[in-house]
Formats: sequence, structure tokens, C-alpha cells
Amino acid sequence: MSIFQKLYNKTLLLAGHVKASYYLFVLSVAESSFFPIPPDVMLAPMCLAKPSKVWRFAFITTIGSVLGGILGYLIGKFSFEYIEPFVEKFGYMVAYQNAVNWFYDWGFWAILIAGFSPIPYKVFTIAAGVLNMAFLPFIIGSIIGRGSRFYLVAFLVKLFGDRIDFVLKNYIDKIGWALVILIFFGLLIVSFIQ
Repeated sequence: MSIFQKLYNKTLLLAGHVKASYYLFVLSVAESSFFPIPPDVMLAPMCLAKPSKVWRFAFITTIGSVLGGILGYLIGKFSFEYIEPFVEKFGYMVAYQNAVNWFYDWGFWAILIAGFSPIPYKVFTIAAGVLNMAFLPFIIGSIIGRGSRFYLVAFLVKLFGDRIDFVLKNYIDKIGWALVILIFFGLLIVSFIQ
């Protein structure tokens, strides 16, 4: 069994746990500031397990992610020099430099796009803090970008229900690797554009 299938199965089990909403919130906070696994991995199975609560789960994920984004912003603003070696060590330095360039070129739109796309959002939250982006536009862009993404996931699960479950169970590995490849090529293209 592959890594994505194991992760999917584990999160589907957690989705039925009594404290699943808390786990989802913690994962959402962590992912937006330092953790590599996106909350979608837990959000989709939770929505599948409890379709009547899809909007609640999307709300929890959005709030957690925005709060995590604030944490990332504060990390960038007050302690980037301490985490910079880790950014470099874990291979995020090119993405960080691209995020900085995006902020110079697009400002508010950079955080909104990063919030919705598969680009590592944490890199943008930290860069926003380092560059001292105005806090209110940062929050608004984060709410719109992250909320759009997570409510879209909830909507698709609500709309397609078990058919999405079939697709995820049978194609999760291909979907997971496709996202990894898309992120890689997206960052590569951005680096050539700059």
C-alpha cells in the first residue's frame, strides 16, 4: 500500500473519531505555518464520513487555516532569521524567494492565490510577515483564498458524495502524485518567469 493510500485510510478513520473536528482544526493551523500536510487530506474524508456537517468542517478548516496563517505571518515578522536555515534545509527557499517576488509584483493577490492554490501557503504567510504586508489585507486575502478552497472541497463532496469516495479510494495515489508534480512544475514555471 502506498503512502497516499495509507494517509487517506488513516484520515478516513480519524474522520469518524469523536475529536475529529479538533484534529482537523489543529492540522489546519499547523499546515498554514509550518506543517507539510494540507488539511484537504483530512477534510474530504471527514465530509464523506459525515455529509450533514460538510459546511461546519469547511468553516473549521478555514478558521484554523487563517489562524495558522497569522502564526506564519508572526513567525516571518519576528523570527525569520531563526527559521531560515530550516526553510533552506527542507527545500522551501526557492518557493520562499518566489513568494517574495509575488508579493512585490501582486501584493494582496499573491496571498489570495496562494490560499486557494496547491502552492505551499505557509511559505506565503511567512513571506508576508517578513515583508511586513499590511495585516488587514493579509487576513482578508487569507479568508477569501482559504475559504474558497475548503468550501469548494465541501461542495464537491456534498454534490458527488460516494462517487467522490470511489474516485479517492481508487485514484488517491495518482491524484496525490499529480498534485506533487503540479506543485513542482508550478514552482519551476514561476522561477523561470521571474
